[in-house]
Amino acid sequence: MTEMENNVAVQDAPAETPAEVTETRYVAPKRRRRWGDRKDGRRLRTIQPMTRLMPFIMPERNDALNYFTTSFDVTEADKYCHKKNREGYENFNFMHLLNAAYVRAVSQYPAINRYVSGQRIYARKEIVLVMTIKKSMRLDAPDTSIQVKVQPDDTAAEIYEKFNAVVQANQADAESKSGFDKIMDFFTKFPRFLLRFVVSVVKWFDYHGICLLPDLPFYGSMIATSMGSLGIPPIYHHIYNFGNLPVFLSFGKKYYKLEMDRNGEMVKRKYIDMKVVTDERICDGFYYASAFKYINKMIEHPELLDVRPETVVEDVD
Repeated sequence: MTEMENNVAVQDAPAETPAEVTETRYVAPKRRRRWGDRKDGRRLRTIQPMTRLMPFIMPERNDALNYFTTSFDVTEADKYCHKKNREGYENFNFMHLLNAAYVRAVSQYPAINRYVSGQRIYARKEIVLVMTIKKSMRLDAPDTSIQVKVQPDDTAAEIYEKFNAVVQANQADAESKSGFDKIMDFFTKFPRFLLRFVVSVVKWFDYHGICLLPDLPFYGSMIATSMGSLGIPPIYHHIYNFGNLPVFLSFGKKYYKLEMDRNGEMVKRKYIDMKVVTDERICDGFYYASAFKYINKMIEHPELLDVRPETVVEDVD
């Protein structure tokens, strides 16, 4: 893996304590748009030469994929989800919690919200979560993809509400087509030889900093999928060369393990396995590991996601 640039300090997960949610919100610093910046991201200019070179050594995203497996103790997370349901957050589940934990990790480890496009590395201006949903609860119901834009200091409840708003808007009329569906329909009307040309034109513009189809699910901070809902273990899901999505998360169904606690007593704990595929060009393995340890802490102590982070760390220039 590439060596992380020296001017990004990798920090231990900060100690957080539950407190009342205040109205003090994170405000992104105003930056003048410079030559080479994109509408959805700013070009990073102070990263190390080796890091800048990686997109040329590994020009395609599937050249740079790293795979790893992790497990989360979700005993407390399960209780937290039940508590949220009792509080009126209907169907609050592990997917909402995972997204909230990932967003909180971005607030402290902003490099995982970078992306590579046109063989340059950018810091994404927003946190964009991607997910595939069914338009209605029927076996023959069509799938569609959604993007949910959130803030780095959002709480779990706020992320839940933003997700639900987008999901409900897409499911309000199961027969209507979302923007994603309309784009897909439009492309499939072309004959094969012309479709290849149209896609190559879209990719050419994207390479040169102009994103023609920003609402497609190939653009975002990360995408997560639940294999547990299908009753199967998680899979290593590839990341697409098209677009700029750098992280794909896949988690399976819950299961129990018997473990010995500190007092030597056997206790039953609940776990979820997750497989992760990452684009290694945006940051190094130590940084990724630190970020995912932080995500694990948030899932094991989900009440921390009920309050805003004390600080939001900005990425380098």
